[in-house]
This record gives sequence, structure tokens and C-alpha cells, in this order.
Amino acid sequence: MPSLGLPHTLTVAPYDHMIDTPDNPPPSVTRRIVILLGKILVSVGLMALLLARTDLAGLWSHFRSASLPWLGAALAFYLVMILISAWRWHLLLDAQQLVIGRAWLVDSYLVATFFNNFLPSNIGGDVVRIRDTSGHTGSKTIATTVVLVDRGIGLLGLFLVAAVGASITTTAGGHTPAWASLLWLAFGGALAVGSAVVFLPNSVGMLLTPLRVIHQEWVGERISRLTGTLERFRTQPRSLLSCFGGAILVQAVLVAFYFAVARSMVIDVPIADLAVLVPVSFVIQMVPVSLNGLGVREATFKLYFAQIGLPAASALAVSLMGAALVMLFSLTGAVAYLLRGSKRSLR
Repeated sequence: MPSLGLPHTLTVAPYDHMIDTPDNPPPSVTRRIVILLGKILVSVGLMALLLARTDLAGLWSHFRSASLPWLGAALAFYLVMILISAWRWHLLLDAQQLVIGRAWLVDSYLVATFFNNFLPSNIGGDVVRIRDTSGHTGSKTIATTVVLVDRGIGLLGLFLVAAVGASITTTAGGHTPAWASLLWLAFGGALAVGSAVVFLPNSVGMLLTPLRVIHQEWVGERISRLTGTLERFRTQPRSLLSCFGGAILVQAVLVAFYFAVARSMVIDVPIADLAVLVPVSFVIQMVPVSLNGLGVREATFKLYFAQIGLPAASALAVSLMGAALVMLFSLTGAVAYLLRGSKRSLR
């Protein structure tokens, strides 16, 4: 990790650039600029379209009347989410027999949250986490595998909470059965794939064998480390189940976060509906077509709110206020990163 002597910044790159490689040139600067401009265009275009079709006076009224105690509660929920996420990460590292202090993992998660929200990339935070733990693991491949398993388990928790929420609202007459069926199908498919990856590590290695043509020795060593990491997870089912329970808690806390945001502006959204909307919006934001989900997230909220009979102004108010609070909270990660540089300079 580079020290922060301002103006040093952390270079963000895809996962494959996080793994040591003999010949792995950085992506074209021009290509990255074009992609970034494309994302900005999508976000600005979507926001302009949404705002043009929204009661702006009503939107501003929601913002102006927001209750500070409820907003404070939302920030507290977000902090709880960070702590649970760091605990889950600790469980997975512990399953690999890696001893890393929980305080360091919380610090790393805060920094990762900052980079996730202030850099035009949806993997920036994962790069931070991988770099922060690769020294302890002795391998960027192992550190990357742990983070990816954490991501995968988090996705399982996300689908489960959304499916349960959809089932509840369907029973209450709020949705057609197709909503719940689709989400349960997504959960079942993700669970099947995830189980195969963890419990059949040798099969994963066999599927990756053709990659050896790129560089026989180097790729072979990385595949070996990958399958070895998955094998250790296979022997620690209790850690994986605990991590999955933590993933469900994370999604439940995020639903509570948005519920507090809505309540702060006296917007009556059933929590079961938020249990569907919040996870689904996160899945949609994973598609890298916008600037950190801006515009795509708001469009998702607007469409869902319309389905349950709430106006566009309410949808955008909840979405934008939630995003603003996350950005505000993420600044703690910037402080944590600055303190890292200060500690190094004092050594």
C-alpha cells in the first residue's frame, strides 16, 4: 500500500491486475477515459430524464423536512453494517488460518468504502481489501479468493432477503407470484454455483486448466493456490455458514438503513417492500453502465415505488438521501486512510 503523502492515490485496477503476473500491462488510458465518459453520460442522462418527470417542489420538500434523529439512526445502521461486514471477512480469513486483527479489518473496510463511493469503479474497495491482506496471506491470489468468496456469500444473502421480502409482499397482495419465484430461483441458482465452487475445488481447477496456455508455470501456481484456498474453506463449513448468517444480517441492516431514511422524510414505505427493493437495486447497480450506480439506482427506486403507489418524488428522495448519507459516512474512510499516512511518517 503506498503511503499517503498527498498527492499519492491508490491506483484501481480489475482483479486480474491484483494478482502477480510476469506480463500484465495496464489497460489503455484512452479506453478507461472512454468508459468513464460513457458512464457519466448514462448517469447524467438518466438523472435528467428522471428529474424532468418528477415534482421537484415535492422532492425539495422531502429533503427540507428530513428529521435529523432519523438520519442519525440511518448512519448508525450503516456503521453496524460495516462492523458486521468486517466480522464476516475475519471469519473467512480465520478459516484460512490467517490471524489479522479485527480493528485493522474494520479500518480496511472503511477505507474500501471510501474508494467504492468516490472512485468511478465498483471494485475499488475490493482492491483495497486485497492489498491490505495480501501481505498477511503471502499471496495476492489467496487474498483475492477470500474477497471473492466474501462477495459471493454476500450475494447469496442479498438474494435470500429479497426473496423473503417478495414472498411476504406477495402473500399480502402487493406483488404477483412471479416476483418471489424469480428471486427464489436466483437464490437457488447462486447457492448451487457457490456450493459447487467451494465443495468441488478440484473441478474448479480442471475448468481453469486451459488457461495454462497463457503461461504454464505462473498460471499453474495460481490455480494451485486458488484450489488450495477453496479446499480449506471446504473443511470449514461452520465458518461459511456463520459468514452467510452475517450476510443476511448485512442485508437486513441495509433495509433498516433505508427504512430510517424514508421515515426521516415521513415517507411510508412498508419494510417488506424495502426488503425487495434494496437488494434488487444493489444487484442492478453491479452492472457497470453508470457512475457508481447514479441514475440506475434512482430509476429502480422510481419504478418500484410506482408499483406500490408512491410518487416519483418520494422514490428519488429516499434514493438520493440514502446515497448522500453513504457518501457522508464514507468520508470516515478518507480519515482512516490519511491516518495511515500520518502513522507511517512518524515511524
